[in-house]
Amino acid sequence: MHGPTPCLWFDGNAEEAARFYAGLIPASSVQHVQRAPADYPAGEAGDVLAVDFTLGGRKFKGLNGGPEFKFNEAVSFVIECADQGEIDRFWYALSAVPESEQCGWCKDRFGLSWQIIPTRLYELLGDPDPARAKRAMEAMLQQKRIILSALEAAADGA
Repeated sequence: MHGPTPCLWFDGNAEEAARFYAGLIPASSVQHVQRAPADYPAGEAGDVLAVDFTLGGRKFKGLNGGPEFKFNEAVSFVIECADQGEIDRFWYALSAVPESEQCGWCKDRFGLSWQIIPTRLYELLGDPDPARAKRAMEAMLQQKRIILSALEAAADGA
């Protein structure tokens, strides 16, 4: 048995999304595009039905299921970043819905939610000094895109 593969429900743009994500995230690619052999509720014969792709080495499937179901924040994907440059690169590529931004969360043009988080955030929030961790947390709660230098300054009491 293979491990579970997440299947993402799209409204006709599964291939576009898979190619966008694969072009953005290292160790990613589109493996297969399945075209519908017959008409189906969300499309016609010959339309893209499903897409098999990997993101960061993990398998995914995109399904063009139609407009019935939408992504929501109950499911999001986390990208852990080493530095501000990585945070900014992913943030500016993925963030397409400014009103959904908060604490490193953003939503892309396909409606999928992402958390663009520096690995350093976990260290700051887990600091053995509770006052330092609290200051870092309070600073994070005020941010949309995470600004690592501001979190570190807040943790230090600056």
